[in-house]
Amino acid sequence: MSRRSLEGQVAVVTGAARGVGELLARKLSARGARVALVGLEPDELKRVAGLLHTDCDHWHADVTDHEAMARVAQEVKERFGKVDIVVANAGVAAGGPFLDSDPVAWRRVIEVNLVGSAVTGRAFLPVLVESRGYFLQIASLAALTPAPMMSAYCASKSGVEAFAHSLRAEVGYRGVRVGVGYLSWTDTDMVRGADQDEVMAELRSRLPWPSNRTYPLGPAVDRIVAGIERRSAHVYAQWWLRGMQSVRGYLPGLIATVGQREMRRFAPRLEGVARGLVGAGGAADEKGRAPRR
Repeated sequence: MSRRSLEGQVAVVTGAARGVGELLARKLSARGARVALVGLEPDELKRVAGLLHTDCDHWHADVTDHEAMARVAQEVKERFGKVDIVVANAGVAAGGPFLDSDPVAWRRVIEVNLVGSAVTGRAFLPVLVESRGYFLQIASLAALTPAPMMSAYCASKSGVEAFAHSLRAEVGYRGVRVGVGYLSWTDTDMVRGADQDEVMAELRSRLPWPSNRTYPLGPAVDRIVAGIERRSAHVYAQWWLRGMQSVRGYLPGLIATVGQREMRRFAPRLEGVARGLVGAGGAADEKGRAPRR
C-alpha cells in the first residue's frame, strides 16, 4: 500500500510521556502531523510537547477513565478541528509467577493495556469515522506467543490484538482502518525496568535468538511511522516478527514444554522476583493512582 503524507494530519498518541509514545510523537511531528499527547505525567508531556516541530497540545488523563477520555476526545476535536490518527500505545507491565503476583498490579496491567485501549477506541472512533481515519493498536510479541512469568502482559496484549481485529471488521465499511503494531523487546523504560530484576533478565537472556535481544528504539518507531503512513493492518517493529505469524499456532505447546524446564531451574530464586509494575512508566502509573492527601 502506498504511503500517505502526514502533513497537516492530526495524530493522538496515548502513553506519550516516554518511550515508544514520546519518540513516535516526535517522528510524526517531524513529518508534519499535528500531535495530541495523552498520558499520566503532565510535566513529561509538556517536555515532549516542547520538542515537537508542529502545532501540538497535551492532556493529562488515565486511559482507563471513560469520562476523562471522552472529554479528551472532545477537546482534541475542538482544538484541532479533526482527528485522523489515534495510536493506543499506553501500557504497563509486571512480571513474576502468577501464584505469587500482586493482584492489584496484575489487574492494573489488564486495565491499562486492554481496557484502556478499548476506552481510547470508544472515545475517538466517532471522530475517526468523520475523518475516515486510522486506529493503531500497539500490541507486542507477547500477543503472538505466551511466556511464563508474564501472564498479565501476555493476556493483555493477546486481548488488544483480538480487540483490534474485531474492530477492523466492524468499522472498515465506515472508512476507518485499524492496525496492530507488534514490538519485541525494545529499548524503553519498561524493558530496562524489567531487566533490573536479575531473574527476569536472566530468563530473557535464555530465550532463543532473535527474541532474546533488546532492539534499538529508533528503527522500531520508524517502522511504526511507515505503517501509519500506509494505514497498515499489521505493523512489525522488528523484521522477524512477521515470520512469527506463520508458526504461532505451534508456540504454546513448545513453550509449555520448555517453560516447565526453565521454571524448575529457576524455582529456588523465584521468591525474590519483584511483584509491582516495572519501569518509570509503572512508577508514574502508581503515583497517578495514589490517594491525594
